[in-house]
Amino acid sequence: MCTYYDLESHPGIQLKTGKDHQKYEWLDNEEIRRQLLDFKDDQQERVRLFLPQVHCSSCIWLLENLYRLRPGILSSRVDFLKKEITLDYQPEIISLRELVNLLATLGYAPDISLNDAANNKHKRNNTAFYLKLGVAGFAYGNIMLMSFPEYLGLDAIRESEFVSFFGILNLLMALPVILYSATGFYRSAWFGLKERHLNIDVPITIGIIALFGRSAWEILSETGPGYMDSLAGLVFFLLAGRWFQNKTYDSLSFDRDFSSYFPLTTTRMVNGTEESVIVTDLKPGDTILVRNQELIPADGLLTRGTARIDYAFVTGESDPVRKESGEKLYAGGRQMGDAIELILTREVSRSYLTQLWNDEAFEKKEPSKIRSMTDRSARYFTTFVLLVASLSGVYWWIMEDAGMAANVFTAVLIVACPCALALTIPVTLGSAMRKLGRSGLYLKNASVIERMADLSTIVWDKTGTLTSKSEQQLIEIEPSDPEDQRLFATLASQSAHPVSRAIACAWEKQDASVWNFREYPGEGICGEIAGRRVCIGKSSFVKDQLHVKDRSSEEGTWMAIGNRLGGVVRLQHEVRPGLESLTTQLGERYQQAIISGDQPLQQASLESMFPEGTQIRFQQSPHDKIAYIKNRQTAGETLMMIGDGLNDAGALQQSDVGMAVAEDIHTFTPACDIITDASSLRYLDHILAYTRNSMTWVKAGLVLSLGYNLIGLSIAVQGWLTPLVAAILMPASSISVVLIGMLSTTLSGRKLPKVDQHKRLKGEESLMDVQRLGMSDVRQLSESSKF
Repeated sequence: MCTYYDLESHPGIQLKTGKDHQKYEWLDNEEIRRQLLDFKDDQQERVRLFLPQVHCSSCIWLLENLYRLRPGILSSRVDFLKKEITLDYQPEIISLRELVNLLATLGYAPDISLNDAANNKHKRNNTAFYLKLGVAGFAYGNIMLMSFPEYLGLDAIRESEFVSFFGILNLLMALPVILYSATGFYRSAWFGLKERHLNIDVPITIGIIALFGRSAWEILSETGPGYMDSLAGLVFFLLAGRWFQNKTYDSLSFDRDFSSYFPLTTTRMVNGTEESVIVTDLKPGDTILVRNQELIPADGLLTRGTARIDYAFVTGESDPVRKESGEKLYAGGRQMGDAIELILTREVSRSYLTQLWNDEAFEKKEPSKIRSMTDRSARYFTTFVLLVASLSGVYWWIMEDAGMAANVFTAVLIVACPCALALTIPVTLGSAMRKLGRSGLYLKNASVIERMADLSTIVWDKTGTLTSKSEQQLIEIEPSDPEDQRLFATLASQSAHPVSRAIACAWEKQDASVWNFREYPGEGICGEIAGRRVCIGKSSFVKDQLHVKDRSSEEGTWMAIGNRLGGVVRLQHEVRPGLESLTTQLGERYQQAIISGDQPLQQASLESMFPEGTQIRFQQSPHDKIAYIKNRQTAGETLMMIGDGLNDAGALQQSDVGMAVAEDIHTFTPACDIITDASSLRYLDHILAYTRNSMTWVKAGLVLSLGYNLIGLSIAVQGWLTPLVAAILMPASSISVVLIGMLSTTLSGRKLPKVDQHKRLKGEESLMDVQRLGMSDVRQLSESSKF
């Protein structure tokens, strides 16, 4: 896009300060600003605004480069599907009011509703658009009806009065079209020229004005019937094309919004009792418990404990912020310490969780090959089309007349508009994402499909991935001292780790606070309770806390109180059903490996279920997993890492594709690219085959759209294509691309599984059962030797 958006370093923009922007004075009100902001601290603020004017890739490019126009704007990201922009800015340099003024000056005045802001959702107001479409359609139909005598061969000499009469009627009927229905094109073109950038609405506006001027002159001078039917048809079909595009994107947006069914849960406190609930069921006034490493799902006030909040998902800064009781905590922060309680002051924003998942901090930096190719094609093709349209217009102006030149000029621009080219990827891959979502596989964005299609290696975690957290078998358990049990349960209740939660549910907790709590990923947890230091974790970790010289690592999860060993839990997971046949199928196309932080208790059984030569590594720390992924990537492999999303965040982020298996997950891990329902894992071979087929159809769609444009262009430059026919062909090309993309991905996805999205908390049910178990039934609990 930069080839025709050649912005200078200092464009010299001067905002209006008159009455046009005084309507935004209310944004200076602190209470209103507080309701609109998604995040606020001393350095920056974040706001999300609905921009109904966004309609093409040109809009996206301009809006995502706002930082070049005004200092104080840190970043801007556009969600084209929802027509929303998320802005990070420095309030000391640019206020929210000035930010909105800037958007309005550029032609993107936000649609702001405080009611929508409070509920964190926007509703489209398309009444004006539908009125314009209706007026254009009404005029188009009637002008064509009044033009039938000419179509049928009316004698212009003998029936000159009728020719003049129908011509005047057509002119009057076209006035609402030119003065009302087409105003969106004028406004977009004017703001583009005003801010020194050229968008596709500029040549369209020139064509509309030229066509109307030519037709009006012919009718008033009685030298011809004019082209009012073509003008009304041009505007009508342009608006109809935009309506179809918006409806398509709206449908894909609804289907791909994983947050509507993502199994993210949290702990709600009801009369002192903990209960697991889906975050979307939370309401303002609810009290929730947030443990170490858990995400705050909604804004609230801290009521118990000392918070150390990591707002890296929101601001990019990873240094925890200390908060005391009574202070406000924002959604998206992650607690880094002992468990805290807060009262919610705002409803959970599901779209905001999606926004966190798509945060730049967790994006893969490798550019998309297919998108890079499409962007280059669209950029060069657009420049080429503008040049051909201009030269063709000049040629026909010289060789024939201005009317023919206007017809050819607009026909070239319309028929060669790269709408079909731009729709190919989002429609095909968006439809594929919808299909995968119905199969329990929720992708961060469409580019993940491309990377999945190019995989060469699959790396597995063991606990919670190959093995289930709810199907387990006990080997050995200690201690028997009830006092020790209460201490361990109290410490374990601060962590969201599966073993910690199992211990916390199995034993009764003390009514005591945990001080200096700290969790060591892949090692264990420690804290002080009633003046005594308590630790749970790997044997080597616990020995280090006890200052034992013997550094050998032993099996199981160890527990210590002070300098005394308090007990050992040794358990074993059952392998998920269906994975043995899956690994055999995957072995025919992909290399596989297992890297786990567990003890090698199940090495023999794992070796038997994987192809011969599969690398299996146990007792791997999170850093070891990252190093392993990097080494294989250096060797030229494209890897998918499949983990449970708890201690595998680094490996999931480092891999080309990171897949987190969701069973009873209580923490939100945006480091992954895919979140999958555990029951869908057995169909991974069909899923990967589906992604390869989807990319094949994307390439076919690109070839089809490019071929259509070239054929239409060759016809238009010869003057054989009227603006009316061109305007019909434009939505026709978009429809064909949409149908091919959606039908191909739907038909090729028939082998994918169907997941009941209303039964997605089966792991939670087993966890709730644990809370009702006694000590003798702890033998049914899970172990994760990642501690």
